[in-house]
Amino acid sequence: MTRVLVLGENTFPFHAIDEKRDAFAAALEGYDVTITTDRDALTGEYDVLVDYLTDSTLSDEQLDALLDHVESGGGYVGVHCASDLTSVAADDPDEVLDHMDEPFPELRELIGGHFLTHPEDSEFGVDIVESHPITEGVDDFTVFDEPYQVAVDDDLQVLATMDHPDLDEYPVVWTNDEEGRVAYISLGHTDEALAHDSFVTLLRNAVDWADAN
Repeated sequence: MTRVLVLGENTFPFHAIDEKRDAFAAALEGYDVTITTDRDALTGEYDVLVDYLTDSTLSDEQLDALLDHVESGGGYVGVHCASDLTSVAADDPDEVLDHMDEPFPELRELIGGHFLTHPEDSEFGVDIVESHPITEGVDDFTVFDEPYQVAVDDDLQVLATMDHPDLDEYPVVWTNDEEGRVAYISLGHTDEALAHDSFVTLLRNAVDWADAN
């Protein structure tokens, strides 16, 4: 049975993993799933990491363990806030978060893209643009979620794009085969999105693909 590590945090109320725990557990039913805020879990044993961190600050040991995991054939699936590689916990107790000028470089290279900004939550379309094991069984769909605007590398394999009335066709699902079994899904902010049949299928397909080795 595939061992899936879902790593999140409760630092930011809008992405608190304790509020998303049941949704991830339901979406990944049938896998050997550990849902945790303990970043030291990255140094343990698992087959696929599902990354739901907003503040991606890692110790050298944690970062090395993650990169070694992927380099040795392990899977990585970033979900939604995993691409937010410039937000960190604020030192000022009156602030929720701080922003770095540049994204964490090792994670930016791993994911192949990063979050820029987003408008308010809204309903928008997701267009499947590439046939792939991750998109198998998924047709174009609409979802109410937080539409992420992202910067991406040219050599990614983009599998789905955004159909939003006010935004460009930003990538929503992609793989970064140059780095290994690496996939990213920008959906997953709202409860509706996390429970959406198409999101659940994409997530499960991505985990299966990332564990294909």
